[in-house]
Amino acid sequence: MNGNVSPVALGPGTTVLVTGASSGIGAATARLLASRGARVGLVARRQERLQEVLDDCLESSPDSMMWVADLSDPARAAELALGAWDGLGGIDVLVNNAGVPMRRHVTKLTTDEIERVMRVNFHSPVAMTLAILPAMLERRQGTIVNVSSLGGRLGIATEAAYCASKFALAGFSEAMAADLTGTGIRVRLVLPGAVETEIWEQPGNDPPLYEGPKIPAEELAEGIASAIESDAFEHYLPDMRPVVQMKTVDFDAFIEGMLSMNATSSAGGGSPDIVPSPATRDEDAGARGEEAGPGQQPL
Repeated sequence: MNGNVSPVALGPGTTVLVTGASSGIGAATARLLASRGARVGLVARRQERLQEVLDDCLESSPDSMMWVADLSDPARAAELALGAWDGLGGIDVLVNNAGVPMRRHVTKLTTDEIERVMRVNFHSPVAMTLAILPAMLERRQGTIVNVSSLGGRLGIATEAAYCASKFALAGFSEAMAADLTGTGIRVRLVLPGAVETEIWEQPGNDPPLYEGPKIPAEELAEGIASAIESDAFEHYLPDMRPVVQMKTVDFDAFIEGMLSMNATSSAGGGSPDIVPSPATRDEDAGARGEEAGPGQQPL
């Protein structure tokens, strides 16, 4: 994807800016990349938590740095990206990972809530990308990694606002990848499923419908590193592509499965299986649409 672009080898000499780096996926990614010798820039709003992650990174990457910022302001996010570019002496890889959840039935959502989720999960990643893109284009080198969600491919009950933001980020990433073909800029889209992070316990959200297994944030971080070095555009972590393909083939069955998950959760019976087997899909349309909740973590 993106034409004949030289592969990225993470390690000494590579500079990576990671947003949402104070916990969860972002913290695990920053620590992993620093352990490989990459210079890491960390962005998040919780200073004490961010400092802890930076201290870990400095042990193996002594030139790493951090910026404390609230990414609910896209204009500020763009300014921060430019400041980080100058502070780090350039950015080879931007990992747009920061995000906030919003689990609430659509009939109870407010426009203010939707706008805030869009600002953090979509507008700020876009603002940061567009801020440093001219400099990347000038040197004909750079990688943009947008961490969307399985909820960027599947509409999840009670998560209309969150899914809207993640669908938007996925669509932007696809179009940007096409636009930047042949420029030397690589675009990678990461679609996490259920990841063990703080997103599941954030205040101001309804209880999650999904109660199944979750992968560790460290495993997701390994997937992000692989995505950076990969030639492929799209990366499901874990691989939930069959569920997305099923939805495309039989949307009615997907909706039936989503309703089944909602009803099961409401009745206190726990979540259905994440990925039904092919045999189950053939036999029971109501079990065909279950999928993992989003794997994003708070800033």
